[in-house]
Amino acid sequence: MDPMTTDEFEELKADVQRWYWWGVPTLFRSPWNEDPAECDIALVGVPHSSGNGSTERDQHLGPRALRHVSGSMRRPHGVFDFNPWEACRVHDIGDVPLPEAMDNELCVARTEAFYRRIDQAGAFPVSIGGDHSITGPILKAIGGPGAKLSDGRPVALVHFDAHRDSYTHMPHWLGAKRSAAHWAAYTVEEGSVDGHRSTQIGIRGHGMKTVHGGVDDVLGYRIVPASEFHALGVESTVALLRERIGDAPVYITFDFDALDSSIAPGAANLECGSTGMTMDEATGVLRGLCGLNVIGGDVVCLIPTKDNPNNMTAMAAAALMIDMVALIADRIGNR
Repeated sequence: MDPMTTDEFEELKADVQRWYWWGVPTLFRSPWNEDPAECDIALVGVPHSSGNGSTERDQHLGPRALRHVSGSMRRPHGVFDFNPWEACRVHDIGDVPLPEAMDNELCVARTEAFYRRIDQAGAFPVSIGGDHSITGPILKAIGGPGAKLSDGRPVALVHFDAHRDSYTHMPHWLGAKRSAAHWAAYTVEEGSVDGHRSTQIGIRGHGMKTVHGGVDDVLGYRIVPASEFHALGVESTVALLRERIGDAPVYITFDFDALDSSIAPGAANLECGSTGMTMDEATGVLRGLCGLNVIGGDVVCLIPTKDNPNNMTAMAAAALMIDMVALIADRIGNR
């Protein structure tokens, strides 16, 4: 045969790109472009695991696992009935560079600086971690005074988790100060999160301190334990969230242990003693935020080395991220 022409190559490449095993792996087969100014939605990996030293350390492998499995996910959103990748520019901008990986405080600072670059470029980040300490610096970068994406306002946080991560009674977590156990407190105290517009959903298990439903009188969070969530159901939970959020910018963080352990076995802090959310419940709540000013989101605490052979937890992460991307793309289209 004659040598392949450039036109032939581009035509064949467009046809084969739908298959996850072809090409260089990126998040959801998105174009690779490290410049956040070139996209509307920035897909980011945060390979960090020194903010939660009490569990397995392999959470830094999450971004690599997502690049492997997310290529098999279909881009058109079956519920919203549009393709976010066609509606706006969605790029994989790579991973936060963390050469001092075992130094949590320095990694947190570098992560915040990386996301300030994204914020100033005006791109909306959707990230895969990494342990839950990554959410603190992301919120510091895109929420509160000086942040572009939130117009300088503190964000309303929608926090899915089995644990509150607001341990103000502890000065550090095995030496980590801005840790996976502290971020939900210091982001409120430092003005990046408006606790009185924020909600923590799915709290369960036997914690290190007593957890009650209702409102945290210090930080302002509305706490919806798993037992209350199951009693309320998806529709009432969404109504509660939307009433609290109002017109505030919204950030979503999803810790895998909010899901039932049978669904997400590759999570960092499994809570097997009580029932967590199903995928239908989790995505139902996420989709109920459609139309709000969602400015970013993350999925954290994936441990690929603890996942089952089918990569079920990683695939669940990809599904949650697609919903976050769709929420932001829908909002961009309606601005």
